[in-house]
Amino acid sequence: MDMAFRMLAGTVALASLLLACPTGSAEPATGTGDPFGWHHSPATQITPENVTRLQPAWTHRNGDMAAASGTPSAVSAQSTPILLPPQAGGSLVYCTPFNRVIALDPGTGRERWSYDPQVPRTSTRPYRCRGVAYAQAEQGDLAAACAYRIYTVTGDRRLIAVDARTGQPCEGFGERGVVTLLEHARYGLDVVGTSSAPIVTNGVVVLGSAILDFVYAEAPRGLVAAYDAVTGAPRWTFDPLQGMTGTGAANAWAPLAVDAARDLVFVPTGAASPDYYGALRPGPNGYANAVVALRLSTGEVAWSFQLVHHDLWDYDTPAQPILFDWPGPDGPVPALAQVSKQGFVFILDRRDGRPLFPVQERAVPASTIAGEQAWPTQPFPTRPPPLLPTRITPDDAWGLTSWDRGRCHDAIAGLRNEGLFTPPAEQPTLLFPGSLGGANWGGGAYWAQRQLLIVNINAAPFVARLIPGAVPGAQQDHPSDGKKKMLVTMQGTPYTVEVGPLLSPLGIPCTAPPWGKLVAVDLAGGGIAWEAPLGSVHDMGPFPLPWHINWGTPNLGGGLVTDSGVFFIGATMDRQFRAFDARDGRELWSYQLPVDATATPMSYTYQGRQYVLINAGGHAMYHRGTGDYLIAFALPEARQASEEAAKERAGLVREADNLVGGLAMELEVEFGLGPTVVPVPE
Repeated sequence: MDMAFRMLAGTVALASLLLACPTGSAEPATGTGDPFGWHHSPATQITPENVTRLQPAWTHRNGDMAAASGTPSAVSAQSTPILLPPQAGGSLVYCTPFNRVIALDPGTGRERWSYDPQVPRTSTRPYRCRGVAYAQAEQGDLAAACAYRIYTVTGDRRLIAVDARTGQPCEGFGERGVVTLLEHARYGLDVVGTSSAPIVTNGVVVLGSAILDFVYAEAPRGLVAAYDAVTGAPRWTFDPLQGMTGTGAANAWAPLAVDAARDLVFVPTGAASPDYYGALRPGPNGYANAVVALRLSTGEVAWSFQLVHHDLWDYDTPAQPILFDWPGPDGPVPALAQVSKQGFVFILDRRDGRPLFPVQERAVPASTIAGEQAWPTQPFPTRPPPLLPTRITPDDAWGLTSWDRGRCHDAIAGLRNEGLFTPPAEQPTLLFPGSLGGANWGGGAYWAQRQLLIVNINAAPFVARLIPGAVPGAQQDHPSDGKKKMLVTMQGTPYTVEVGPLLSPLGIPCTAPPWGKLVAVDLAGGGIAWEAPLGSVHDMGPFPLPWHINWGTPNLGGGLVTDSGVFFIGATMDRQFRAFDARDGRELWSYQLPVDATATPMSYTYQGRQYVLINAGGHAMYHRGTGDYLIAFALPEARQASEEAAKERAGLVREADNLVGGLAMELEVEFGLGPTVVPVPE
């Protein structure tokens, strides 16, 4: 996923330069995590009418970027903070890319405590941490140490519990606060890691993993594991590939969701290894590429729904399932919405996995690779409609001029291209979307008042090719600096895979913009409410342009919707933090950040003031710069607002005076209507 983003990162840079000289049920508790996946705030102080007055209230810098010199080649600040309840200290808590956990004063951003798990900084794989989890002891002395806990999983696979009020390790959890997971000793940081926060509820901590899944035919297994929230003792494990051999992964690297009342945890699983070659793993591949509902108490499978059979495209289930009440004909139905890299939204009954809108198994192309048995059908939801086209033809070619558009037409015509789910071949094959998505780990934001799901989407074409044998100089994983294509030898298979963006000779995607967009899905009716471009290409060239060009950019990270109808999102490659009207997609406000924000924002109200928070850390792999900025925005305080209003009124008065004066002068010049001059007799 990250490699695809990086490869596309520079593809629209030239477009901005050419334009400079054109050629022609109940909501979960807010603030302490998001077990239902809503990305929502009930706050209403910031509205579509006053959001233009937002300004930075405070900034916290954690120093991780300054410490990131040396081996780590990709350090990405992607954490979304949580706000603890007053009894747990009332702090804002988040994690840094090196898994340091930091607690801040919500009103000032001042650091209260920090905990450093001392993660080795020796890996060439991305360092990231997207969040931490919080839980309160179900019984016992609430004044005792660790009655309120923060849980975090480190990149080197350790599950840690610390006191939410002090940051000190919980002595009774594992070994002095640390449970060393199996993968810590068996694999290194370069093979198995962590990106998403664990889920903690009903006395159980549940976590997935991030696995290097396309370098090896038989990657590590993508186990989902549960531990006792008090002692750290193992409770259960789930292997999505149980009973299968010759493969691995199918891991859950995206956030999990939980319905504690029904004793269910919902697991979004990824592809079986290796991503682009499946001859060694025949069949639909078990619980890979699925939403799997497990019994929280036992790990037993309650139901599963597979979104991709026998994945050959790296179409992991990329985002947290969204749990909501669907308005069925006989009353509300407990439902689940799952976005996908293919640009689909599957809406299921979360009690049994039954589709609430029909899903059709449609015939898809066969593979031309010897021994590869591509699955003959794939699931297509009939509603909502696809958020992206399911087929690109030569007639869809796009360019700034007839010359580059013609070259794109010929390039598309020369590809193996039978629509979505065309298997990779030795002939270059069109992937639309590529492994970047469609939707990715940012997922969607659910606005219950209108049953809208707002999703940020990537919409640029890629090309894949299977090259026989091992190719000298192929990368282990991500492409090296400056290269647009990924070239990876899939060890244990007969092939090396080459994947890269489909570009015109001018370096621009061969399909029409927007290359990143927002889509609002009506979950009740199954339609599309609105769409809007997301991102400007003005900042992606060798030098920035002074105006925005809203063609959309590649985007990672999610959005946040408030009850007042404001949708906030960073995610783009133009350093902007934006606010949109959730009702119709109009952009209302933007603020230029020091670096890109590839994180999901959050909002909270503290001492009567609503804050909106974004983690702006950039990403080294995108050639976009990195940083360690956690920035809180708020409306001006009462006194400040009064002073600003007075200044604004004074400015309006001055403008009116100037306007009247200028008009008087024009009238005098044009019509001789100046003051009458009476001659004075001599």
